[in-house]
Amino acid sequence: MNYIESDFLVIGSGIAGLSFALKASEFGDVVMVTKRERSISSTNEAQGGIASVFSREDSFDEHIKDTIVAGDWLCRREAVELVVKGGPERVRELIDIGVRFTTSGNGIEYDLTREGGHSKRRILHAEDFTGREIERALLSAAEAKNNIKFYEYHTAIDLITSGKFLKRKPPEGFRDECIGTYVLDNRTGSIIPFLAKATILATGGGGKVYLYTSNPDIATCDGVAMAYRVGARIANMEFVQFHPTCLYHPMAKSFLISEAMRGEGGILRLKDSTPFMEKYHPLKDLAPRDIVARAIDSELKRTGDDFVYLDMSHLDKDFLKSRFPNIYGKCLEFGINLTTQPVPVVPAAHYMCGGVLTDHNGLTNVSNLYAIGETSCTGLHGANRLASNSLLEAVVFAHRAAQHCREQKYPDMTMLRGVPKWDNMGTTDSDETVVVSHNWYEIRRLMWNYVGIVRSDKRLDRAYRRLTNLQYEINEYYWRFKVTSNLVELRNIADAAEIIVRSAMYRKESRGLHYTIDYPEKDDKHFLHDTIIEKDIKRN
Repeated sequence: MNYIESDFLVIGSGIAGLSFALKASEFGDVVMVTKRERSISSTNEAQGGIASVFSREDSFDEHIKDTIVAGDWLCRREAVELVVKGGPERVRELIDIGVRFTTSGNGIEYDLTREGGHSKRRILHAEDFTGREIERALLSAAEAKNNIKFYEYHTAIDLITSGKFLKRKPPEGFRDECIGTYVLDNRTGSIIPFLAKATILATGGGGKVYLYTSNPDIATCDGVAMAYRVGARIANMEFVQFHPTCLYHPMAKSFLISEAMRGEGGILRLKDSTPFMEKYHPLKDLAPRDIVARAIDSELKRTGDDFVYLDMSHLDKDFLKSRFPNIYGKCLEFGINLTTQPVPVVPAAHYMCGGVLTDHNGLTNVSNLYAIGETSCTGLHGANRLASNSLLEAVVFAHRAAQHCREQKYPDMTMLRGVPKWDNMGTTDSDETVVVSHNWYEIRRLMWNYVGIVRSDKRLDRAYRRLTNLQYEINEYYWRFKVTSNLVELRNIADAAEIIVRSAMYRKESRGLHYTIDYPEKDDKHFLHDTIIEKDIKRN
C-alpha cells in the first residue's frame, strides 16, 4: 500500500483525540494513529477529575477568576471564558456517552471535590480512576463507529506540508497546508504517508523530557516537535508544571498521588512530622501546584532529605478507602497503609502549559493543522494550569475544532497523492543503539538538573550549549540509520527540550511555573505576554 487516506487524521488517542474523532465521524472518515495500545494515554492515568461549574454555590465568574489567578495573569481571558462557559455542556456529553462520575450519598447529585487553587468544590470525578473511566467510555463509543479506524503501534515521524513535499512554488503570503504525516509501523518498520484533509495533533504532553515524571512512557512531546519542524508557532513552553506529590518508592515509577488528597484534608509534613506549607502560602496545603512544588523543593534542599510526607492518617479510614481506592491499593502494594501512615512524596514533571499555539478553534498557523489537548497552547492555562482544567480544555477544544472542520470546504483528495515515498536510501540498521539510550538519559538528566523547578541563567546556558551538541549527534544518527520508534522519540524530546530552554532563557522574570533565582520578581511591564518560538523554515 502506497498511502493511507482519510478525511481526518488524529494523532493520539486520549480524551482530546477521541472526543474530536467522535464528533468528526458524524461528517467524515477518521483515522487514529497511536504509538502503543489505543488505551495508553495521559488521560488514562489522570486521577483527580474534570473541573466544571455544576453546583448552585459556584459560578462561571468564580471559575474564571480562579483560572486566571492560578495562571498568574498570563491567561487569555477570552479563552478562559469559552472553556469555563462551554464546560458544563461538554461534561454532560461525556455523561451521555457513558462516563460514570461518582455521585453523592443520594445517588443523584455528583460528588464534587475541591483541589488546589479552586475556591469552590467543582471537580467531577470517578473515585480516583477518573481518567481511566473517561478513556473507557470514549473508546467504547469510538470503537462502535464504522468510520473511525485505529492504527495501534504506529508512530508519526514528520508532518507533510504541501510547500515542502509537493515542491510547489508558493504565492505571496502563502501558508503551508498540512496534508498528513509519515507514519512508522513499529512492528514491521515500514513507513508510509497517512494523508488527510485535516490533521489533528492530540499527542499529549512531554513529561518524558524530564528524568522524573508522572507521565506515561509515550509522553515525548511528539506533537509540539513535529509542528515546530514545519513552522508552527510554539508558545509558553517555559511553563512546565511539576506535580508536587508523586509516590517516592524505587519500584513505584513516579506513581501520582492525586492533588484531591490535599483537597480532602491531606497535610504535607517534613520527616519529623512538622507541617510546613503555612510558611509559603495562606491556603497552606491547598496552594496552587507551582507554589507547593517549589515549597517542597526548597524544604528538600534545606534539609537534605529525599522526600516529604503527605499525611492523611487523621482522616476517616473508610472515607479514604472509598474515595481513593486506586491510590490506597497502590500504596499497599509498596507496604504503605495511607490510613495509618504518611505517604512519602516528591515533585515530578507533570503537565506542559505551553504547546502549539492555536486560535479558538484549535487551528495553528499552518493551514489544516489543528492541535488540541495538552499538545496545544490555547491561552487557558497561562503561566500555571489550575488543577483539573486540562480535561475540560480537551473536550471543549475538541468540540470547537470538529465544528470548525465541519464548516470547511476541502479540495479533492487526489491532489495529495503526489507525496513521495519515505526515502531511506543510504541508511542501514543501527549497530549503535546505545547512542539512542545514552542521549535519551543525558537529555532527561540535564533538563531535570538545569531546567527544573528552580532555574538560573547559568543553568539554562549550560543546558542550551549541551543540547546543541546532543542535537547534532542525534541528527547525524537520524540520517545515517533506519528510523525506529525510539529514535523518533529521542529526536522529539531533544527538539522539545531546546524549545523549553529557549523559552526559559527569554523570560527574565519569575511567573507561575517559571522561577529563576536571577529574576525572582514578576515584570508585568516587559513580560506580561506569551513567549512564542518559531523555527525559520526555508520555503521552496
